[in-house]
Amino acid sequence: MFTPQTPLGSGFTAHSTTLDVIRGIDLIGKLAIVTGGYAGLGLEAARTLVSAGARVIVPARDMARARRSISDIGGGIEVRPMDLTDPASINAFAHGIVQSGMSLHILINGAGIMADPNLVRDARGHELQFSTNHLGHFQLTMRLWPALRRAKGARVVSVSSLGHRFSDVVWDDINFESRTYDGWSAYGQSKTANALFALELDRRGRSQGIRAFSLHPGGIVTGLAKHLPVERLKEMGNLDANGEPVIDPDRDMKSIPQGAATHVWCAVSPLLEGKGGVFCANSDIAPLFEGHEPPAYGVMPFAVDQESAKRLWDVSETMTETAMPI
Repeated sequence: MFTPQTPLGSGFTAHSTTLDVIRGIDLIGKLAIVTGGYAGLGLEAARTLVSAGARVIVPARDMARARRSISDIGGGIEVRPMDLTDPASINAFAHGIVQSGMSLHILINGAGIMADPNLVRDARGHELQFSTNHLGHFQLTMRLWPALRRAKGARVVSVSSLGHRFSDVVWDDINFESRTYDGWSAYGQSKTANALFALELDRRGRSQGIRAFSLHPGGIVTGLAKHLPVERLKEMGNLDANGEPVIDPDRDMKSIPQGAATHVWCAVSPLLEGKGGVFCANSDIAPLFEGHEPPAYGVMPFAVDQESAKRLWDVSETMTETAMPI
């Protein structure tokens, strides 16, 4: 059943943290996979799921770095090799999960890159932000589908951003083959794709007990901003004069625990039982932008358009040579 893009009144706010939204949730016996789970928001989400009893697997391209990052958590997180831009690597990772017979209850697709100023392509020739942020996660989710289905009640969380407002999917030139490359437009296109993917994934998966959500975490200074110079971050107001992150949740400038709260809320909240396909922010369903000025956390109509979501699915199957298992 279609879920309206209308806030629920969850009781949480921009100030809520991962500890607030996980309170009272029992995840003992549950398995979660968190891409990007060894740094920034992903690490915070993984740590929080472990605190509620979940077993968490983190795929990582840099295994040594990932193991160092999780070393202080004290168990509950396992690191396995995977590179989101390498189809063979994705298939190998997913094959290990599926063949183990494990049920996958939570999949948080959170790894990504932002605003690379240079046009880079993956091995298949696809623009790297679209490849990393969307196509890699599309292929991973399809390959993990049997494990998600086994859970008989799984959630897939797609980390989008208000950055989706920078660009709809440019259907006739996704890979910047004829138009001038712009890092922010490429980022926006990939974040729109994250939201559309969740919408169509939810439509296709709900009969099998698989629901999907997309989200905006907030403006957080993490490794994702590595392509932005410090002076630029200061000009934007994200860093203070001393180079420290500005924390002001009412202006969407959040701490990492505040930023990852919506990841966790989408993954575990009882309020979302029987719902899916919606874009979320501040641990609630975000409003839809329907006027001349977008609401502070509103989602643009093109990012939750059902026909666009179906079109993206078909394009993604072609670009990745991957389809949902029957």
